[in-house]
Amino acid sequence: MIISYARIYLLFFLLTCLVPARAEILVGFAGPMTGPRAWSGQQFERGAEQAVADLNAAGGVLGEPLKLVVGDDASDPQQAKAVANKLVSDGVLLVVGHRASDMTRAAAPIYADAGIIQITPSSTNPELTERGFDNFFRVCGRDDIQALLASEYLQRAWEGKAIGIIHDNSTYGQGLARLTRDKLNEAGVSEVLFKAFEPGKLDYGDLLDEIRRRQVEVLYIGGYSAESALIVRQARDAQIDFQLVSGDALHNSDFWLVAGDAGIGSVFTFDIDPRTRPEARSLVERFRADGYEPEGYTLHTYAAIQVWAAAVEKAGKFDREAVAGVMRQTEFDTVLGKISFDHKGDLVQHAYAWYRWQQGKPVRQ
Repeated sequence: MIISYARIYLLFFLLTCLVPARAEILVGFAGPMTGPRAWSGQQFERGAEQAVADLNAAGGVLGEPLKLVVGDDASDPQQAKAVANKLVSDGVLLVVGHRASDMTRAAAPIYADAGIIQITPSSTNPELTERGFDNFFRVCGRDDIQALLASEYLQRAWEGKAIGIIHDNSTYGQGLARLTRDKLNEAGVSEVLFKAFEPGKLDYGDLLDEIRRRQVEVLYIGGYSAESALIVRQARDAQIDFQLVSGDALHNSDFWLVAGDAGIGSVFTFDIDPRTRPEARSLVERFRADGYEPEGYTLHTYAAIQVWAAAVEKAGKFDREAVAGVMRQTEFDTVLGKISFDHKGDLVQHAYAWYRWQQGKPVRQ
């Protein structure tokens, strides 16, 4: 029996129309893709893209392919709310983000109301997990832990010296600075300066004049890498000498790009660098082979998607309540090592370490 080409084409057309395409599961990530913190958004994007690509190469999640949806919050809380509403309307089942605590605080209630799992790789403000959202998790530490370490270091290494504390008024920066100050005060140590500064300025001369007048010998900064780098660089140019101490935001190459040699010796707290973990070795090698250094929170973002995917597989469904329940009851193998969460959504196993900027790179102390 001879079938004409026209009939073969018609049969093929009918079959492709009748067989539906596999639905993609939408995974969102939200962070600053533009603006002054775009460097961290790029870390999020690379980590999320690679995690989705690796899961899809392995067959997806519950056999379904994933598709990444990007939201740019531009480091603005109002934009973060708009991004959250857009991701909800898109139908994402997971949001990895936001980068900064201000944006996470603004967007989290929207995801909670929509029943969407949210995992932040980097928002460290303690209040975020104190609000009781059962959909909220983080794969990073908390600022109260960083503040305790900072207080202990300042008391031990700088006993009897003049301590100044400044912050950028952000949820992250102000919270970290206040917590550090409170820990010091509880130990009977008083600071000679506690002051907010305006982020995004190009000249911090007035602030540095006050630091000079107060004869600050060690300066703790609650804020992000760009401003911290500019302050220490302008201080060295003005021959104002102090030891810079800060939090996890300084673990970024942008600090060195701005500060240069003025940043040598600056110390800060950060997670035990995930790039050094054996679980991350092959992934780090693949990133580097592609010309990308997975610094900062790149691997945290990858791990966030790893955890969610494993929880979905164990739950056997994408349902938020079921997945969140698994996440609070299971220990997961990730590129960050083993991860488990407490009832608030905080990490059970977590450790900060001290780092010091040397020539172009942070070195663990």
